[in-house]
Amino acid sequence: MMRPYNFSAGPAAMPAEVLQEAAGEMLDWHGSGMSVMEMSHRGKEFMSIRDLAEADLRELLAIPDHFKVLFMQGGGLAENAIVPLNLSQGSTVDFVVTGSWSQKSAIEAQRYCRVHEAASNVRDKHTALPAPGQWQLSADAQYLHICSNETINGIEFHELPDLKALGSDAPLVVDFSSHVASRPVDWTRVGLAFGGAQKNLGPAGLTLVVVREDLLGRSMSTCPSAFDYATVAKHQSMYNTPPTYAIYMAGLTFQWIKRQGGVAEMERRNVAKAELLYGFIDGSDFYVNRVRRDCRSRMNVPFFLRDETRNDAFLAGAKARGLLQLKGHKSVGGMRASIYNAMPMEGVQALVDHMRDFERTQA
Repeated sequence: MMRPYNFSAGPAAMPAEVLQEAAGEMLDWHGSGMSVMEMSHRGKEFMSIRDLAEADLRELLAIPDHFKVLFMQGGGLAENAIVPLNLSQGSTVDFVVTGSWSQKSAIEAQRYCRVHEAASNVRDKHTALPAPGQWQLSADAQYLHICSNETINGIEFHELPDLKALGSDAPLVVDFSSHVASRPVDWTRVGLAFGGAQKNLGPAGLTLVVVREDLLGRSMSTCPSAFDYATVAKHQSMYNTPPTYAIYMAGLTFQWIKRQGGVAEMERRNVAKAELLYGFIDGSDFYVNRVRRDCRSRMNVPFFLRDETRNDAFLAGAKARGLLQLKGHKSVGGMRASIYNAMPMEGVQALVDHMRDFERTQA
């Protein structure tokens, strides 16, 4: 039986192959007599799972040796506190506000440090990115925070900013929750990147942190030990019991991405899917996307029916066709199609077909 196409923004669809593999190993992982859920996180079986997951992730994202890979808990939302507790030293931090998630990050960081808004697109209603050349950077910023892809607003930095070219020595902190593994990362421009796994990497419960080694050991005295990056790195993400099953599922997802051709192939597919969907929207008078074309997200495509009284009928028709979770975020309304790595081109084509047919019946 064909599965529906799940356009959820997160927790998001996972590759069917990964789910099938995990199902087959649920009761007995590789002859161990245990489910991964039952393993000691310090036992040789789980340590082999963790080590392979990190090695595969390093290969996929081309993570340099002088970066530590941390498997943590708390989601991307908790990192909004954990990052300033580790890096701000209670001083000034620059933020570029480009949508709902970077706004949340800035508000949370105010609990621990002085937040300086270096740039914002609030006046543009989060439909365009502020040009880096116009950012007002602090001379003493401990780091600069961006959200490279705004899941709710559908806006993306297609290229990470080069802070050195802007005259800043501050490390760049990137919330890459909703685009990680969908495109390559230029690590020469990054000090720390973090993201929840539940969009492109696996199930909810796992948080990925990739941090440059020279940024370790700067945590505030009030930082809990379990959230101190230096402590977590020293103990190979085993200071407390990690989210073992989520790490295992992420590891299977990493192997699936490798079998598909790696991150380069994921990017090629994602570009093609986004071009198909945006191309249809732009060619229609019935639907509209309000984000400027040069910064539209490849992962999250918000769109609106010009006559929003027809929203419920559109969603009902989509569900009848097996197109699920297309309703937009409650803060912005409309529709949103999240087309992460696991969403095949066939799913996007099915959505476009529904959009075309619905428009035709409403004419």
